Amino acid sequence: MSEQNRSSGLAPDEQRRAVRRRYAQIASEESSCCSASDSCCDDQNELNNQLGYAESETTTVAEGANLGLGCGNPTAIASLQSGETVLDLGSGAGFDCFLAARKVEDTGRVIGVDMTPEMIEKARDNIGKNNATNVEFRLGEIEHLPIADEVVDVVISNCVVNLSPDKQQVFDEAYRVLQPGGRLAISDVVLTAELPDGVRGDPESVASCVAGASPVSELEQILSAAGFEQIQIESKEESKEFISEWDDDHDVSDYVVSATIEAIKPVH
Repeated sequence: MSEQNRSSGLAPDEQRRAVRRRYAQIASEESSCCSASDSCCDDQNELNNQLGYAESETTTVAEGANLGLGCGNPTAIASLQSGETVLDLGSGAGFDCFLAARKVEDTGRVIGVDMTPEMIEKARDNIGKNNATNVEFRLGEIEHLPIADEVVDVVISNCVVNLSPDKQQVFDEAYRVLQPGGRLAISDVVLTAELPDGVRGDPESVASCVAGASPVSELEQILSAAGFEQIQIESKEESKEFISEWDDDHDVSDYVVSATIEAIKPVH
């Protein structure tokens, strides 16, 4: 499959521009909110809890890394071990990378990839604030990862794959960089009902993690086509509580919910 494999009504280049524009603005404005409406910022601690982060996690990462942009906690499902190499797709300001770095310890390594220069700059500034000597951030698209073949143990991501206009290419790339036996542990949104035309073709809806979501069945097919096995996608109905606040004009929880996406690259 190619760039024709997309859920939104936007052309690929237009979708990338909309996403890059939104997250550049968030990085530049020092925002800690999950949407431009600020509606999810009233109680950041409650949001962190809803996303699955323990208080011990959110308080150990220096301020400025957690922008409240996720829809789950991928490090909670990744079973990270000391010494592993972790890749975060769409790493933003680095919050999940810094959590992963603590779990893989000094013998491990964490690489964050993001296509927004402003986010990369912000994340790199956060390395020193978190004394994260085993973390690095690289500018690049998740469809074309700046990573060598078979060097990663675990690929994580938090509400980013839905933003891509070519999800097959994303998972093909994840498969390429994973070592045999490596695993995928992703939090993302999945489509549960057909989107209205006005939402599907809206750049803001695409960039805010709604209009680019795919149904579970489609994601299963994409992962299988990439070569992954032991595919498990579990929807989180309780996520509707915070997703309903993502848009002031629509209750987008009628169309998308958060999910965990797990899979293994087989050993042949």
